[in-house]
Amino acid sequence: MTVTHAPDPPTGWHLWNEESDGRVILLYRPDIFSEDQDLPPECIPTLLISNSSRANRPGASQLTTDTWHAALTLEPDIDLRVQAFNTRQRAIEGGYALAQSFHAGEFDFRDPYQVPREAYFTRLDSVLQTTE
Repeated sequence: MTVTHAPDPPTGWHLWNEESDGRVILLYRPDIFSEDQDLPPECIPTLLISNSSRANRPGASQLTTDTWHAALTLEPDIDLRVQAFNTRQRAIEGGYALAQSFHAGEFDFRDPYQVPREAYFTRLDSVLQTTE
């Protein structure tokens, strides 16, 4: 499979990894997700574009599918948005649109959380209201 390189990421996002199988991982503002900035590194918003299985069972992510996904997560078990696409190119386009919308503050990132984390939410609000 010949994979074309992903374009430069949207504002606020940084390319963390692009694998030969087409998988792309973007991180949101890695410069500020640290203990020094009061934003825990484990909570860094991440955009994963891949055709790995999203089934909830051990080893499922090792299996490839015909469907590509753009998954925007707020931390390892907190999905903000997941969209399915029929090609990698469409997944990149759709994923980058999700990333732009997140940076613009267009998503309610509080909704997926079962336990409110008000101090964290307030700090993330302040990050989304500033630009790089």
